[in-house]
Amino acid sequence: MLKSLTFKNFTVFPDTPLEFGRNLNVIVGENGLGKTQILKAAYVMAYVSARGEKESASSTPTKAYLQSAIAKKLRDVFKPDALGRLARRQAGRSRCEISWAFFRPELDCKVSFNTASKSEVGIEQTPTTWLDKLPVYLPTRELLTVYPGFVSLYETTYNEFDDTWRDTCILLGALLAKGPREKRIRDLLEPLEMAMGGSVELDRSGRFYLNTKTGSMEVHLVAEGLRKLAMLARLVATGSLLDTGFLFWDEPEANLNPKLIRLVARTILQISRNGIQVFVATHSLFLLRELHILHTQEFSKLDTRYFGLHAADDAVIVKVSDSLDEIGSITALDEDLVQSERYIDTEMGLMVTTNENER
Repeated sequence: MLKSLTFKNFTVFPDTPLEFGRNLNVIVGENGLGKTQILKAAYVMAYVSARGEKESASSTPTKAYLQSAIAKKLRDVFKPDALGRLARRQAGRSRCEISWAFFRPELDCKVSFNTASKSEVGIEQTPTTWLDKLPVYLPTRELLTVYPGFVSLYETTYNEFDDTWRDTCILLGALLAKGPREKRIRDLLEPLEMAMGGSVELDRSGRFYLNTKTGSMEVHLVAEGLRKLAMLARLVATGSLLDTGFLFWDEPEANLNPKLIRLVARTILQISRNGIQVFVATHSLFLLRELHILHTQEFSKLDTRYFGLHAADDAVIVKVSDSLDEIGSITALDEDLVQSERYIDTEMGLMVTTNENER
């Protein structure tokens, strides 16, 4: 599990330490303040470490491998013109540092680069072991409809999709898990399949289908909100979201109605309780409230952190708390509250007018 992530002059973050909870971490802020950048930066190291032993053919990490592997993953995930473009914009040459600290110190890593860097990072701290399970990154868009042939297309053509799409498509194509884990998988799957009205299946042609009581339906014909649930269900069924590991989910509420958001919130907390460290980026007041209600009523033992992102001059500052009420005022959330008050005022005004007319 990731204990902390520290930025120095990375994108919009000047000097920003982030201390994470063991179970659930919720990053809240307006668009453009770096929510996704936090998710992706954390994901990069988790992925490189989980793939390191196989790709480096070494049982222990080396500086030589990490220099190129981390730099490549940063470029492929963030898609800058050059690595140095990820350094914070300021006069003169800027030096950027990213530090990943885990609850197992032997996994800790720290890198640096500057605005002129292109293909390598400097390794300031080298981990002494590798992670043993791949992280999962869910972008705002569902990927089941793009899955057929996507990985091959991604690896053989120049395109603007970032690496998280490729990585997740590979996980979606994994075989279904069997054995002792099946009961826990079934417990997580049942509410998802009930909401979708069926189960997800990958056929031999490489296309996903939703199997219902009345037959199979191409996933392309299923509503996008349900496709997001189907993607989550598939990753649960393959065991990618079971036991230990990481889930990074960018705006889980996108294209979901409130009823499905409630289900997603509960699933997120259940996955957290099963041992997956979850990172969520959102600006949905409904999702935040649902997470808070469920956490208070049913999942109070989970170690949870909230991160409020706020614009300050030409940078972003982060307020961290165990409570949603203590991360500062988030404009995107305030607008929901203001609209609720306007709606109530409007309805009350209509009632007063109606009563006066009846007199």
